[in-house]
Amino acid sequence: MRAHFNLYLFVAVLFAVGGIFGALLVNALTLEQQQELASEVGHYVQSMQIGLGATAEDIFWERFFFHLKWLMLIWLLGVTVIGIPGILVLNFLKGALIGFSIGILIQQYEWKGIFFSFVTLAPQNAIAVPALMITSAASISFGVYMVKNRLLQQSGTLLPQLGALTSTAMLMLLLFAGAALVEAFISPAVIGWAAPYLSPRNGMV
Repeated sequence: MRAHFNLYLFVAVLFAVGGIFGALLVNALTLEQQQELASEVGHYVQSMQIGLGATAEDIFWERFFFHLKWLMLIWLLGVTVIGIPGILVLNFLKGALIGFSIGILIQQYEWKGIFFSFVTLAPQNAIAVPALMITSAASISFGVYMVKNRLLQQSGTLLPQLGALTSTAMLMLLLFAGAALVEAFISPAVIGWAAPYLSPRNGMV
């Protein structure tokens, strides 16, 4: 990680810019779109509060396979080399999605939305986001190695670098599994606990 500090920093900054963009995007929505999203959020919070919805096992496997697809896509984009811009787009998009979710909660629940975001979105993303960044940086590093040492100079060996990328992705899959566990077994309970404290301005919950 020390050897690729600038790369990790770049990916982190790109993710943060995406988060800011997603949060600002909330203000670009029409009033009708904001009300529709508020209704969806309200129904979801209510379902968590009364214990409705999918089982924890179903949520785990759904989120695990979601993270697995994301991980495999980043790995594949890195291996193909020409997919490096796609990795950057995915990190920006992930940040934008999280920023948009936080922005919606704050827009609907004001300061309580900040608290709700912290207790419901932060735990799993504290695991998933670093895993995403590490995988992305490893894939970009592999792509840069391929361009410099295989395409331009015709030197170096491919298999050790590919093995390092693949092993990194496998390790990050364990972190993604941990994030899925949090989303399945912890987040619903936390949402149910925090839901009674929400009192949005528009009275959706």
